[in-house]
Amino acid sequence: MQWRSLVASVLLAPFAHALIRFPCSQLVTERSDPLVTPGVVAPHLHQIVGGNAFNFTMDPSVLDPAKASTCTTCRFAEDKSNYWTAVLFFKHPNGSYIRVPQMANHNTGPGLSAGGMTVYYFQPTPPTKNLDVVAFAPGFRMIVGHPMRRDDDIPATSPEHRSTSYRCFDANDPGNSGVPGFPGDSFHLPNKPCAEGIRSNIYFPQCWDGVNLDSPDHSSHVAFPEGPSSAGLQIFGTDCPASHPVRLPLLFIEINWDTRPFNDVSLWPKDGSQPFVFSMGDPTGFGQHADYLFGWEGDSLQRAMDVCTGGDGIPWNCPVLTTQDMETMNNCRQPNKVAEIVEDQYIQRLPGCNPIQDGPVSATLAPNDCGAQSTWIAAPTPVTAPPAVVTPPWPVCYDGSNPASNPLAPLCNSKPTKANSGPIVTPAPL
Repeated sequence: MQWRSLVASVLLAPFAHALIRFPCSQLVTERSDPLVTPGVVAPHLHQIVGGNAFNFTMDPSVLDPAKASTCTTCRFAEDKSNYWTAVLFFKHPNGSYIRVPQMANHNTGPGLSAGGMTVYYFQPTPPTKNLDVVAFAPGFRMIVGHPMRRDDDIPATSPEHRSTSYRCFDANDPGNSGVPGFPGDSFHLPNKPCAEGIRSNIYFPQCWDGVNLDSPDHSSHVAFPEGPSSAGLQIFGTDCPASHPVRLPLLFIEINWDTRPFNDVSLWPKDGSQPFVFSMGDPTGFGQHADYLFGWEGDSLQRAMDVCTGGDGIPWNCPVLTTQDMETMNNCRQPNKVAEIVEDQYIQRLPGCNPIQDGPVSATLAPNDCGAQSTWIAAPTPVTAPPAVVTPPWPVCYDGSNPASNPLAPLCNSKPTKANSGPIVTPAPL
């Protein structure tokens, strides 16, 4: 089966120079956002992955996630960063909502991740001039996307236009196998049932001002490259603007939403619209957004950028990093610190006060007058089990006798490895 991911796409073009690709299981699903609303319960729900030092404040002056975390939900043990996005819900005809499960991505095994996302760090090659890629620094954080956005109002000529998109997977059909955000994908939530689910595609800015680890809006210290949109690894252009001259790795995430249980069209709206809505009350999908908070141990990310240039995205072919088994990843968990139901059953309204706002004008923040929980518990009852694991409709690893026939697939018998443990053959740069 074709690997329907960004790796497969860029390997078909002469752009891929280096990348690491790995799954991260769900850490917690709760109304927290330490970037936008530090110290208080956030207006809407997020699903969070990464290091278990994640908390409601994440003050960089007192907390280093790489040192404070005792485990991570990501394949590479050195990555104690946190990544989070809004959560997708299905709206039943009776007006109630249920969280849409997430499932393991293509070739992210062995093992099935409990929810979560797939994370990529890419580097460019010529014609990009900024080839001296600098890893993120401790204390760095950023966001991409606009949760209040409800229309396709970013000019197509802007490099930000393709930063968030969706892929609709049909049955036994790879769909658009090109670079995410290009023809075949949509910038709004798909308006038809997707037999094998929906994937969110989210790119972060790749250029940094070289000074500020954060900014008041959590985005102005970074920028997208300039120039015309490219279907290669550059994605949005070629070179960084003079205002943001430092080239960062291209951070890209994919989230596979298991919409298969909701494909019964009798449950879909009769007006021709689709039934899915994001946790901030967005039925359009234009408000998709994501947050990143750096937490790699020491210089491990820079070493990976320098050494892991094979371009296949298989974790075991990055010998300078430590790999974990899926059980270890899935068992790194946090309890929801806000006393409210957020998944596994139908609820009468979206968590928080988030009425449906379908645009096209931008949404407004609703007042907290719906009786939603506004406090969080510092020491909640520990969780005892990860969320239910969903079996995806595609393979997550290769267990055949000819691995060379599937060069992008990890072997199903791969075991955890320590950094520099070898023997590992790293493919030559493309």
